[in-house]
Amino acid sequence: MQKSVIIIGGGIIGLCSAYYLRKEGHQVTIIDQSNLDSGASYVNAGYLSPSHIIPLSAPGVMKKGLKWMFKPSSPLYIKPRLDKDLLKWAWAFNKSCNITHVKNSAPVIRDISLLSQQLYEDIKISENFTAQYDKKGLLMLCQTQKLLDEELKMVEMAKNLGLEARAVSPNEIKALEPNIDINAIGAAYFKCDHHSTPHEFMTEMKAYLTHVGVTFFANEKVEDLTLKNEIITAIKTQKQRLNADEIVLAAGSWSPVLSKKIGLKLLLQAGKGYRIDSKQKMGITIPAILSEAKAAVTPMHGFTRFAGTMEIAGINHHINKIRVEAIAKAAKRYYPSIQLTKNEKDNAACGLRPVSPDGLPYIGKSYKCKNLTIAAGHAMMGWSMGTATGLVVSEIISNKKSSLDLAPFSPDRKF
Repeated sequence: MQKSVIIIGGGIIGLCSAYYLRKEGHQVTIIDQSNLDSGASYVNAGYLSPSHIIPLSAPGVMKKGLKWMFKPSSPLYIKPRLDKDLLKWAWAFNKSCNITHVKNSAPVIRDISLLSQQLYEDIKISENFTAQYDKKGLLMLCQTQKLLDEELKMVEMAKNLGLEARAVSPNEIKALEPNIDINAIGAAYFKCDHHSTPHEFMTEMKAYLTHVGVTFFANEKVEDLTLKNEIITAIKTQKQRLNADEIVLAAGSWSPVLSKKIGLKLLLQAGKGYRIDSKQKMGITIPAILSEAKAAVTPMHGFTRFAGTMEIAGINHHINKIRVEAIAKAAKRYYPSIQLTKNEKDNAACGLRPVSPDGLPYIGKSYKCKNLTIAAGHAMMGWSMGTATGLVVSEIISNKKSSLDLAPFSPDRKF
C-alpha cells in the first residue's frame, strides 16, 4: 500500500531512507534545516568499515574521557558543563563500557556494516553513479607496542567474525604504500574495509531522488510535532504545516529535540568531528587510522582528507583551532613528508555526529508513537551504516520482514 512519508533530515540516513521508500512506491518528502550540502554526511572520512566492530562505549573509554576532559586537544574531549541530558547520557555510557556489551555488539555492527557495503555497490551499479568507491582496505598504523598489541587483538576478533584482517610489518607497510614514508612500528590491515568520497555520493543521490519525484524542503526547520492518540498528525515548520501517513526522524544530533515533543527521551549527544582537505600530491593510496592520535586519513577523488576527534560539547559548529592543529600534527608524525598548510587548516570544517550511550544507533518504532520511525544515533558509523539503515526503514514502513534483527537498535531499549 502506497503511503505518504515525511523524512526529517537530509543526511546520508535520510537520503538512503528516501531511496528505498521510493523503490517501494511511497511518496516521499525530505525536510532539512540546512542547505543539504554540509554537516557530518559531507565531512566524514568516507569509510565503509565492518572492521569497526567495537562500539564507542568500550571498556576504559570513560576513564580516558575523564582523563582527557581538561585537555582540549585530546582525541575524545567532553566539555565540562552542568547539563541534565549530558549527565544522563554519561551515566548510561559508563554502564555500557563493559566487555559483555562489546561481545554482544560486535556481530550486530558487522552485519549492518557488511549489508551497507553491498547496498552501496548495488546502488552505484543500478543507478550508474560515478561516485568513488574503492576496496583498498584500511591500515591501523601504530607507533607504540601497546597500541599495536591492542590492534592485533582486534585482528583476531575480526577474523573470528569472518572479516579479512591481518598484521603487517613495517616492510609490508612499505610494500603496500611505496610512494610515501610512514613512521610506524607495524599495523593491522583490514582488507574488509572500503572507502568513498562522501560529497560525490550525496550529490548523485540528491539528483536521483529529485528525478524520481522526491520533494525537498531545504533551509526549513521543523519546530513542532502534533501528536494525537499516539499518531503524529502534523509537522510544523517555520514556513508551513504538513502531514503524512508516516514520519521518519533522521535528524542526527537534533533528533532528541524533536523526539521530546512526543514524550520520547532519546539519549543522544552531538559528537563534533573535524576534517582538513589537502590537494597536495602525497602518494597515499590506502586509508589509514593513526592509532595513537585517533585520526583518519582517506585518499579521495582529487584530494586527501585528514579527519578525526570526538568533541562532545553540545550542538554548535564552532571550529576549535586546537583540535584542528592536533589532526595536522598527527598527520606529520605518521607521514613525515606531509606538511598541511595554514590555508588548508584555516579551511577545516566540522560535522556533528549523533552519539548514543551504547554506540549503537536507534532504528525502529517506539511504543510512544505508531507512525514514527527513528533512524539516528549512528555516531562515527553513519556513513558505514547509511544504506542498510535506509533499507530497514523502508522495510518497517512497508510492513516487510526486516533484513536485520532490529532488537539491538530499539529506540525503547534500557540503559
